[in-house]
Amino acid sequence: MTDFGMKPRTGRRAAARGFTLTELMIAVTILGILSAFSLPSLKRFVSDQRVKTATSDFYASMVYARSEAIKRAADVNIVPTNTADWTAGWIVKDSGGTSLRVQDAISGVAVTGATATITFRRDGRLTAAIPIFVLKSPSDNTITARCLRIDPSGRPSIKVDTNGNPADGCQ
Repeated sequence: MTDFGMKPRTGRRAAARGFTLTELMIAVTILGILSAFSLPSLKRFVSDQRVKTATSDFYASMVYARSEAIKRAADVNIVPTNTADWTAGWIVKDSGGTSLRVQDAISGVAVTGATATITFRRDGRLTAAIPIFVLKSPSDNTITARCLRIDPSGRPSIKVDTNGNPADGCQ
């Protein structure tokens, strides 16, 4: 019988593979140090994403309400779930009071420029002028604020605050 160039086994064990406990502890320590440095950046990233997501949700609800008003040829309202507190969520309702879409509360985001109700007419325009909605992080002023405007034709738009002063309507 031929062994095809294979060496016969000896009584010695093959060398163990893997990490030693010391190597593993060094890797975990380095990972911990890197995590500690990245934690503030991660918190800022999460806060920034909350503001962006809340703005997108608000924008989508306004586009939906305007579209439904035109489609139904009737008024459609967006009302806060809790009186004039948009952070508690909002409801899109038709003229009969039927809920068309419900938005849950948004946490970690402050909404200013609040008005009690936004009403889109059957032609897609607003029944009354509304202030600019400013969405920002309540705990971190370094997070970029976003403003939601509705032009005279009823189309909503999002503007990013570029000068660090969202009170001016995100100029």
